[in-house]
Amino acid sequence: MNSTPRPSLSTFERLESEVRSYIRSFPVVFQTARGAVLTDERGNDYIDFFAGAGALNYGHNPPELKQALLAYLEADGITHSLDMATAAKRRFMERFEAVVLRPRGLDHRLLFPGPTGTNAVEAALKLARKATGRTGVISFTNGFHGMTLGSLALTGNQGKREGAGTPLEHVSVAPFDGYHGPEVDTVALLERLLTDPSSGLDLPAAFVVETVQAEGGVNVASSRWLQDLAALARRHDIQLVVDDIQVGCGRTGRFFSFEDAGIVPDIVCLSKSLSGYGLPMSLVLVRPELDVFEPGEHNGTFRGHMPAFVTATAALAHWEDGSLTEKVEADGAFVARRLGELARRLGAEVRGRGLIQGLVLQDPEQAEQITREAFLRGLVIETAGPRGEVVKLLPPLVIERAQLARGLDLLEAAVDVVIHGHIGPIPTAAGRPEVSA
Repeated sequence: MNSTPRPSLSTFERLESEVRSYIRSFPVVFQTARGAVLTDERGNDYIDFFAGAGALNYGHNPPELKQALLAYLEADGITHSLDMATAAKRRFMERFEAVVLRPRGLDHRLLFPGPTGTNAVEAALKLARKATGRTGVISFTNGFHGMTLGSLALTGNQGKREGAGTPLEHVSVAPFDGYHGPEVDTVALLERLLTDPSSGLDLPAAFVVETVQAEGGVNVASSRWLQDLAALARRHDIQLVVDDIQVGCGRTGRFFSFEDAGIVPDIVCLSKSLSGYGLPMSLVLVRPELDVFEPGEHNGTFRGHMPAFVTATAALAHWEDGSLTEKVEADGAFVARRLGELARRLGAEVRGRGLIQGLVLQDPEQAEQITREAFLRGLVIETAGPRGEVVKLLPPLVIERAQLARGLDLLEAAVDVVIHGHIGPIPTAAGRPEVSA
């Protein structure tokens, strides 16, 4: 390990807005990354259990995607096209249809909004409202859907909502699965409100839901609850919008997180790991009968970011068979066992599916201490939940089992420190265990 002094963050502190966030949790200057390992300017390695908030399901700089991108750029491939036709875009659409849509019996059309997740949600809201002629939308407690105004109106987190600086309107919030405890059927409660002419709840254009609420605390909707919600939407001609931005692209095992429930959403929002390389790209899947926008009625300058189409096409090779799904399910079971052991020692709870898992603590401060201590030992991991009480594991799907086990060892060491009340100073680089890539 390199024992040179800790690098200065003065440039970031001097020039960047106070709104900066993750740099405060991970106060080093990162320089390179490969697979499941980040390396800082001093040469220190960190196992990545954050994966770009789910944007790096295939790890950092996956070689096969990098080579496809470099070859495309070297050949002077188009990098920007608005929504004009390009060979790269056609190749992605044809491969996405062949590898993802057709094997699942889906006939959804592909709508390319702006390049971020919140752009996908905003497009879905506009489309559902235009298709139904209704204004209101129902989202769910503890949901998170983005930071622009329409998406933020769907989001439950008070701190995020307060940043809007304006009223967030035309959204009603219903209880998510288990919000009132296991004995309360929240879909039945929602139907009661929709069918009671005196409930004060107007028929909405859409339900917008995450199957696993990642930022909301790794809250997992059961297959039965999702099936009941989909059936309720059909009975009342409400569009079912699944936000699969963080937990899609294989995070829970299969490509879409809703596949295990056997439901078919009307609209699906994808982003984050869609490009497979951390490049900005998003996609809205739309049932053909809902494809009601007039030409140019929803557009954006960076819908045609061709390098992202190139890497997204290469990433689809992971879904030509079931091997990655099997790996995620096996690794998820391994993580759940290890977290279960920690949870018993902490009096905590474990939640999650596949490779999104959460260690749910009673004390948010304890969760923060654990993630801080883990980082000092070489593990990048964050908290989630309404009070930051959940230690959330989000490693790359391609992480090697030895790296996964090593990361869990570092997490366990951090838990031991917190349990015994020894929250010490940041160790020197020479004193921190080296993490092998």
